[in-house]
Amino acid sequence: MQALFFDMFGTVVDWRRGIARESEELLAPRGYSLDWIAFADAWRAEYQPSMEEVRAGRLAFSKLDVLHRRNLDRIRPRFGLSDLDEDTCRALNTAWHRLPAWPDVPEGLSLLRKRFLLAPVSNGNIGLMVRLARHNDFRWDAILGAEIAGDYKPKPQVYDASCAALDLAPEQCMMVAAHSSDLAAAAARGLRTAHVARPDEYGPGTGEPRPTVPVDIAASDFIDLARKLA
Repeated sequence: MQALFFDMFGTVVDWRRGIARESEELLAPRGYSLDWIAFADAWRAEYQPSMEEVRAGRLAFSKLDVLHRRNLDRIRPRFGLSDLDEDTCRALNTAWHRLPAWPDVPEGLSLLRKRFLLAPVSNGNIGLMVRLARHNDFRWDAILGAEIAGDYKPKPQVYDASCAALDLAPEQCMMVAAHSSDLAAAAARGLRTAHVARPDEYGPGTGEPRPTVPVDIAASDFIDLARKLA
């Protein structure tokens, strides 16, 4: 095994608290007051439905930044944000570029990169991934995923294209994710799989404390994953 591929939202970064924090920092000084966590949850709830439009062929492939902006416009009326000006909407959409890593991630990635090539295989577009990497000092060897495949996980070509980009066979790559559905799709393409528990992804006790599908490794966090791969 030579490469580890990482799901990003929920696995590497804490999207829920990140979006809530970034939204409050941008909008509170402008006089807005709302349930910031509920706003983050509502925005994220549009994530899969918007990508399904692409996966089903009803919408041409669009970068996730574009889908996030459409989703933002869809939920703004629910939170009294219909009057946001264009510059503020554009700035708010980049909140996804500044999400914080889970606490175990920096040390875990440092340990893992001693032995493996590391790359995000995310539904996030390349520009988004680059800025997340800069924000968190992630040292990736490549940025792979939806944009190079022209489709969204869990479509098979996303995993296939990521392996091919590094000139590796699927069995030489391992998908790392906190979501069993992602891992099941990767395993179906011949990749090895590692589940990392993020039990509080959607709030206390709402994530996956353990995988619901067979995996090669189940880890409590990235540091535990590094130890089990050592």
